[in-house]
Amino acid sequence: MGETTAIEWTDHTFNPWIGCTKISPACDNCYAENLMDTRYGRARWGAGEDRARTAPSNWSQPRKWDRQAVKAGTRPFVFCASLADVFDNEVDERWRADLFALIRETPNLVWLLLTKRIGNVLRMTDVEARGSDFHLPDNVAIGATMANQAEYDRDRMKLHQVREKRRPLFTFGSFEPLLGPIILDSYAPDWIIVGGESGQSARPMDLDWARLMRQSANSYGRVFNFKQAGGRGGDKGGHELDGEKYFDRPLATRPTDTGRGS
Repeated sequence: MGETTAIEWTDHTFNPWIGCTKISPACDNCYAENLMDTRYGRARWGAGEDRARTAPSNWSQPRKWDRQAVKAGTRPFVFCASLADVFDNEVDERWRADLFALIRETPNLVWLLLTKRIGNVLRMTDVEARGSDFHLPDNVAIGATMANQAEYDRDRMKLHQVREKRRPLFTFGSFEPLLGPIILDSYAPDWIIVGGESGQSARPMDLDWARLMRQSANSYGRVFNFKQAGGRGGDKGGHELDGEKYFDRPLATRPTDTGRGS
């Protein structure tokens, strides 16, 4: 569950555990559930179900990537929990502390923690209430999945509060699957990742929705990444928007403009 990946906005994926609960329209056609529950039976999806922690050999992979990064003089991105959610209520909180310890042991990696439960982040990283093991590591970026305007309106300020109170390297939004037009504002995350849904039951994405987000991201000085057009075909509908590829990444530096959005 720790591997090099074809996802262009990261260098590695790492899954500390497997399993989740659907909580968003974006989850309706969850690839992770279809693969790890329905197909392989590795974990049952849903509230009250046990999450399956991955093997120690898998947990050793990031340490290898960190050593490789030192030798290469690079700082790779690691997408964490593509088959789960780090801030899932069903996860044993000691597992989360173990993950944070691993992240601190690999300072040459930039860890991308993407969640559909952005409202849990401040509570689950509250050192005064939970202890120093739950301090959000310094080499973390925090992201939220937002599939439509209602989710953006609900969660953008929660993500902004995490930015202000926990000071991650940067914030990002995964607008995949993009299920409708979204109008960004000055509280938009630092990195905008847009993509259509793929698979046999894929819901279509209007490319004008992606164009609108590209325009808004540019107007607010955000980094824009177009992942895929989506669709039912094997090519996922192409990775270009109007003939251009948008694979840019944000700089892995801590935010300084604390008054942003005012």
